[in-house]
Amino acid sequence: MKNANASTRKVARAALVVASLAALGALAPARASAQVPARFYWKSLSGGNAVPLIVNSMSGNTNPFDPSHQVTPGGNVDATLALFGYGHTFALGGRSALVAVLEPMGRISGEVTAGGRTVSQTARGFGDPTVEFDVNLIGRPAQKNLVDLLRYEPGFSLDLIGDLAVPIGEYDNTRTLNLGQNRWYGRVGAPIIWQIGPWVPGRRTTLELLPAVWFFGTNDDYVGKTLTTKPLFQVDAHLTRDFTERIWGSLDGVWYTGGKATIDGVEGDKLDNLGIGLTLGYQINDNLSLTVGYKSTINDGAPGDLQMDGFMVSLVAGWHPLIEGARRLKGE
Repeated sequence: MKNANASTRKVARAALVVASLAALGALAPARASAQVPARFYWKSLSGGNAVPLIVNSMSGNTNPFDPSHQVTPGGNVDATLALFGYGHTFALGGRSALVAVLEPMGRISGEVTAGGRTVSQTARGFGDPTVEFDVNLIGRPAQKNLVDLLRYEPGFSLDLIGDLAVPIGEYDNTRTLNLGQNRWYGRVGAPIIWQIGPWVPGRRTTLELLPAVWFFGTNDDYVGKTLTTKPLFQVDAHLTRDFTERIWGSLDGVWYTGGKATIDGVEGDKLDNLGIGLTLGYQINDNLSLTVGYKSTINDGAPGDLQMDGFMVSLVAGWHPLIEGARRLKGE
């Protein structure tokens, strides 16, 4: 009996560890502030919940709050971006699914070119909230109980995701640097996870890809002008590996292409840039996970190239009614 109870507790703990790791992905739709972190689209037990706090410190020649990555040649922008949100996992037609909402906030300052002259600008407050929906198309069925969780291995999985940002963030039409973008924008993508080797905590290895396309509406009041942006294609890639049952790392890469901006009929250059990064994750306990990472563009020597680097720290609290109920019954 003691062995059975110990096994049950071990399963419950494992469920929360996996759920809270996967919840990070559910709660953090991609933004210009960073490439999509590794293990964002790992699947967790249906009915799980999580709340993240993600902080980015970034610098470069683009606005980290704007996912179009519009480059300001010679610009020097610094930003602190914090994101807070909520996500919920569920089963949809027998497939794993999630819905999440994320609210960005923070401050941004820098030197930018406006009207042919360089000026210093500062903005702070709240950005455009983002809603994300994700559903698995190819892969194992949704995990509905602890038995499903124990038997789960991703193998090869393919999802369909959709993000939509609502343009209600802080915006000043006399500035080019803003937290809100004064236009609708969103993303459609297809996260891919490929399991390499055994699915044993402490030994898990994955190759992860996320090809996605960003779409942008028209900003008809961009410092008194009209701003349009063509679709931006982005591919994120990660090779991840467990170091222990609670610590993992990842080699990260990202490629941006497209996203040509036009201001009152004057076209800019399209992006064609690469970035690399490192990520480390640590499961603090059954309900809390910590992730730290660094990323930087690399082919950014020309004035018109995207230049961006920064650090990210995230803390995610996750819980599941099934697990919490089992704990209460056991008096833990």
